[in-house]
Amino acid sequence: MKVAEELAVQRAQHDELEAAVRGIQDFTKKEEDDDEEPAESPSPVKEIPPVPQMPEKVTYSIYYVHFLNSDRRLDTWLDRSKFIERKSPDIVVTAPAVPPGDGTAGTSYSSLMTRSQKRIHEEFNHVQKAYSDMDATTAALEKAHEEFTKIKNLETVVYGNYEIEVWYFSPFPEAVCKTGKLYICEFCLGYMDDEEEYVCHIRHSCKRRQPPGDEIYRCGNLSVFEVDGRTNKTYCQCLCLLSKLFMDHKTLYFDVDTFLFYILCEVDHRGAHLVGHFSKERNSINNLACIMILPPFQRKGYGKLLIQVSYALSTREGVIGTPEKPLSDLGKVSYRSYWWYVLLKLIEENKIEDITVSDLSRNSGIHHDDIVSTMQTVGMIKYWKGDYVVRTNKRIVDQIRSKMKVGGTPKLLLHDDLLRWTPKTSWHP
Repeated sequence: MKVAEELAVQRAQHDELEAAVRGIQDFTKKEEDDDEEPAESPSPVKEIPPVPQMPEKVTYSIYYVHFLNSDRRLDTWLDRSKFIERKSPDIVVTAPAVPPGDGTAGTSYSSLMTRSQKRIHEEFNHVQKAYSDMDATTAALEKAHEEFTKIKNLETVVYGNYEIEVWYFSPFPEAVCKTGKLYICEFCLGYMDDEEEYVCHIRHSCKRRQPPGDEIYRCGNLSVFEVDGRTNKTYCQCLCLLSKLFMDHKTLYFDVDTFLFYILCEVDHRGAHLVGHFSKERNSINNLACIMILPPFQRKGYGKLLIQVSYALSTREGVIGTPEKPLSDLGKVSYRSYWWYVLLKLIEENKIEDITVSDLSRNSGIHHDDIVSTMQTVGMIKYWKGDYVVRTNKRIVDQIRSKMKVGGTPKLLLHDDLLRWTPKTSWHP
């Protein structure tokens, strides 16, 4: 019993010693911790991050610019940085002389031409006329038209694989012109101002793959369709709105019932893609009212091909056709070139020296007045015994071809045997 008590006392003493040692260690550690800087306690107030400042709104002006003595299709919007300050108001900037053949009006070169040279130059080049060169009525109408269509309401149109800069004002609804860009379906000619809507329309909504009319001509990958303005009114109205973007003087927009439209298309595995057209009024001696080729497809011979189609239709109707007057400046250049080709070819093939204009008109299918206005510019027309006579020979023809560079064969020739069309006589106004 005594031994057990002694062991208990020894164990208790040992435990007290260990507790004392642990206490000393804890105290020392606490002193070391007190020597260090106390950690910052979290603030009871939450700091709010500073509000980012909005950038200052920058405003600047842009100006609609028309270049003097230039066609209005060159008009554009420019900001102030594009303008050059004139050092002195007394300084006058003169345009450099332009050599013949550039078709630029208002240059110092035009003042060096004789009256005959100037008339011939204007026959084969696009020249913007000044109001002083027009009669009073035409000038007044031209000014009113210019005031109404002074500013282009669109900048570009997306058409197929192309984004095309527009040339002129076109009366599209204001609601779709706010962005300055329009998306036009190349098959149904529907227009919209939203890209997503346009993509959805092309992929899912539009089922049309060619113009809504009869195919009257097919040669290679080119087709011509005849579309009735009365039967397909919406399509033809959209076509007129599209055409006005690239034609300055066009007044036919919505009243299309009395017109037929002939649509030229490039055909591939996806369908028939419209590249140009001409319109023709029913029961009229005019075989063409207006003609338009979209800019990406110009200089391929499509314009003269459509002119050939218009004369081929007149021939099958048994009439001598003529385009509606007055011709636009660009239309005049195209027609003059085509008329010279037909007339010089006919004169050369038949070795004609003297022929009346009436006989030349019957053989060529070109109207009497068009022959006179074409050949008068080079002095080939003489009035004799109540009729106009063309005085010509091989030397004159060769001289005209070499000096005036006219009469060349068009890039595309119409194959009359491929034209599947007969006059429609059942229509009554």
